[in-house]
Amino acid sequence: MRTRVSWMLVLAVFLAFPPFQRERVEEMGFGEIFRIGRMRADLSLTQALRSRWDTEATAFVFPWGHMIPSLKDVSRITGLRVHGKVVSGFTYPCYQELAGRLLDLPVGHRSSLVPRVALQESLGLFNVGKGAGETEDEHFQRLVRISRRELASEPGAEADLNLRRFLVLFLGRLMFATRGDAAHCHFLPLLEDLSEVGGYAWGAAFLAHQFDSLGASERQTSTSGFFPFLQVVWQPYLRESDEGQPWLVQARPYFSRSVWVHAFNLVLPLHLFLCQRSLDLRQSAVEFPVRDRYRRLGRSIRGLHDTTDWRERTKEQISDWERKGKAVKSTTTTDDAYLQAYALKYGGKVYKSARHQVDVASEVASLRALLYSAMQDGEAAQRQAEELRRELERVRSTGAGGASSSRAAGSSPSLLEAQLAGVVLRAEEAQRHLEEQEKDLRLTTEHAMELQGQRDQLQGQKDQLQGQRDLLQGEIQTLRGDRDQLRIQAEAAEARVAEAMRELEALRVQGLSVDQAELTRLRTDLQAQQAVSRSLQEIVTAIGRSHSRSRSGASISRATGTSVGQYLAGSSSRRRNEEEEMRRRGETSAQSGRGGGEMPPPLDRQEGSGESGGGQ
Repeated sequence: MRTRVSWMLVLAVFLAFPPFQRERVEEMGFGEIFRIGRMRADLSLTQALRSRWDTEATAFVFPWGHMIPSLKDVSRITGLRVHGKVVSGFTYPCYQELAGRLLDLPVGHRSSLVPRVALQESLGLFNVGKGAGETEDEHFQRLVRISRRELASEPGAEADLNLRRFLVLFLGRLMFATRGDAAHCHFLPLLEDLSEVGGYAWGAAFLAHQFDSLGASERQTSTSGFFPFLQVVWQPYLRESDEGQPWLVQARPYFSRSVWVHAFNLVLPLHLFLCQRSLDLRQSAVEFPVRDRYRRLGRSIRGLHDTTDWRERTKEQISDWERKGKAVKSTTTTDDAYLQAYALKYGGKVYKSARHQVDVASEVASLRALLYSAMQDGEAAQRQAEELRRELERVRSTGAGGASSSRAAGSSPSLLEAQLAGVVLRAEEAQRHLEEQEKDLRLTTEHAMELQGQRDQLQGQKDQLQGQRDLLQGEIQTLRGDRDQLRIQAEAAEARVAEAMRELEALRVQGLSVDQAELTRLRTDLQAQQAVSRSLQEIVTAIGRSHSRSRSGASISRATGTSVGQYLAGSSSRRRNEEEEMRRRGETSAQSGRGGGEMPPPLDRQEGSGESGGGQ
């Protein structure tokens, strides 16, 4: 990744500088950067942070609220100065003359970019690629050696030229890097007088550039700016001292304040009032910023521009910086109003990962542990406060005996008594704070337990619905079996109808002697079988439609199938009885024929009766 390579090159030149040059860099406020350990760019983390960035609010959007890297974070992590003059001034459409005079490097006509290769080679960085079989440490040490051979070893004009080239590489390719290879020249006017470089608020300009880089498209996979800043842990620094970081004393007036940060045409608001809880304050209900509330001054720092005086164009924002912005204060006692408004505005974005399952039981157990610890701390604070009160009463009672002599001598109240009174007040205040913390934890624990109960209830409802689903699946399978059975029975009924029609046709052809009542009975039986066949077909069709329309009718369809089966069973028994009776009558007729009686003549057909005997 280009930013990682640039960091190695810049660090190599810094270490190649002679001691007096490194001291000048330290005095400018850039030394702490080079004491940060070498890191690899975490592309996944950068992309995840970028996806959480709200350009309108210039803040990260997390489930617990807004988070903003502040000037304190910049000062603590990078050591850059966040106090002093704003990084602003004139920008020009062409830097050819200025680059030739201050850097002795070629810049194209109507161009504002210094070629990367020419800039690196001017600092002795020839053949900067990693050699075959060369380790990373060996590669880095080689860069330091080849750079040291080209740099001036004594103060003078050549040393100033080297320092300006280094600062252009450092600022243009590392701290304010963009996606291209070249370095921008718009910092050159501020580097003309090297003694004034340390008086600018480079940390505030760095923060403005970080905000602008985070607002770029999520499809952009490369990182802009100094990527280790986003990979370092941010913390409130509430209990950390300033030891080893003396620049924090001068920067402190800019901490905990909402202010505009400047980097020439990048002028963006630091909405620190959105992150009051990170300042150990209760988050009050605020109006979330929208894009229309401030005028965007432009993002592009490439291409051709007219000569622009940003000090005049951003006069109002520069005046705000000089007044140190606006202090962040909160008089509220709860975060509820803020969190409710936050959920309404960002709920869809913040909680878009619905597949993430929270271990509620573990959260409740953790909250109970915190509550128990807070209760113990509260009890200990109460015991200490009571001991201090008793000690204060003892001192007061001891001092009461010698009050007359003390007054006569004109002495003031006992210093020990005053100190004890102050300690008691602080202990009581700490006790009240612990009681409030215990109350908050108790409410949070109760809320978490309530949520756990609701979750268990929902899980029970889910299991019940799953059981109902399994029951419906069983009923559907039974219904399918009934449907198949009905289809078989319908086919059997159709076969019996066909057989009965064949029997009637055979009787008509053979001309057997059958009485009129028997013929009528056969015709009636045939019609009944046809009706049964039609009913079965209709039921099978209705079952299919019912199954495709709704599964809820499974039990009704199964009951219908059972009734049809009972009807078919009764119909089959009745038909077998009638066949048996007809067979018995046929045998009787045959026996009487064998006994010498004459065969009766065939029945006369009546006109219009038809072969099926429909007229009888």
